[in-house]
Amino acid sequence: MSDLKARLVERALAEGFSAVGLCAPDAIPEAAGRLADFVAAGRHGQMSWMAERMGWRGDPAALWPEARTVIMLAEAYTPEGDPLAVLEEPGVAAVSCYAQGRDYHDLVKKRLKRVGRWLIEAAAREGVAAEIKVFVDTAPVMEKPLGQAAGLGWQGKHTNLVGRELGSWFFLGAIFTTLDLPKDAAEVDHCGSCRACLDVCPTKAFPAPYQLDARRCISYLTIEHKGPVEEELRGLMGNRIYGCDDCLAVCPWNKFAVEAHEAGYAARVGAPDLAELAGLDDAGFRARFSGSPIKRIGRDRFVRNVLYAIGNSGLPQLGPVAARLVADADPAVADAAAWALSRLMESRPG
Repeated sequence: MSDLKARLVERALAEGFSAVGLCAPDAIPEAAGRLADFVAAGRHGQMSWMAERMGWRGDPAALWPEARTVIMLAEAYTPEGDPLAVLEEPGVAAVSCYAQGRDYHDLVKKRLKRVGRWLIEAAAREGVAAEIKVFVDTAPVMEKPLGQAAGLGWQGKHTNLVGRELGSWFFLGAIFTTLDLPKDAAEVDHCGSCRACLDVCPTKAFPAPYQLDARRCISYLTIEHKGPVEEELRGLMGNRIYGCDDCLAVCPWNKFAVEAHEAGYAARVGAPDLAELAGLDDAGFRARFSGSPIKRIGRDRFVRNVLYAIGNSGLPQLGPVAARLVADADPAVADAAAWALSRLMESRPG
């Protein structure tokens, strides 16, 4: 099995993954309690699926009792240049780096399946029957605690996974298998006294180090939150219309970030003009973001976000853009348009 593991790691790296680590399904006993506290405090916001499938999410062994090993794989999407520079351009949209290219769910899952098929065939040649299940972000699997248990990195003070040899910019995928492969040592915390990620957060979404209140997180607000966003938070969102990279971008460990190998993660979205995005109808939105993770939030939530950015822009010339949407069929869009107009009126000189 040690030889099979070594060949598995070699194969996964050859497929384009940046790092591989293995742990037992029961390697994160503390995760269930942390998740229960998070949900009990209401910090999951509207993400009801977290509460509904807490049993599986908190205990990977319960998700598939036959599994003996969890193979955690990291795939880098490291951006080029400074991802925060766009925040200084109020007339354009800031889109999280992970959503700039093709949908990572599709790219990572295909790669996981190829590695999984190889593993089944390699085990069969050794006379061992193996089964697998692959997961990328959409199943009740706590990838970050499992990634730490498998030695890929540690959950930093911003709760995201950070690796000494990976930095912050990587996706996680998991292969559960019935094979009992040798496990890796868990990674330990290397944040030290640094609090850069906590201090940079525009909405103060971290009540304490290693704790996140999703209800104040811009990534949650722009992607998961349905309906109008609290007015207190709208003004803090700046021109971020899909996700937020601030806490990742300032992490000092990114000086070790590995280069992205997948061409599909290259930026296709860029920093489009807010005026252009606000004019998208449903068909235009779907065409504009076909094959992108942005497509999953739908036109209405997307345009709502764009209008918040317009309201924060301080650019009176965008007033007519917002005015055209004050009677939009979606109540949250209409509300955002009225708010944007009001903000732009306040920012006009004199």
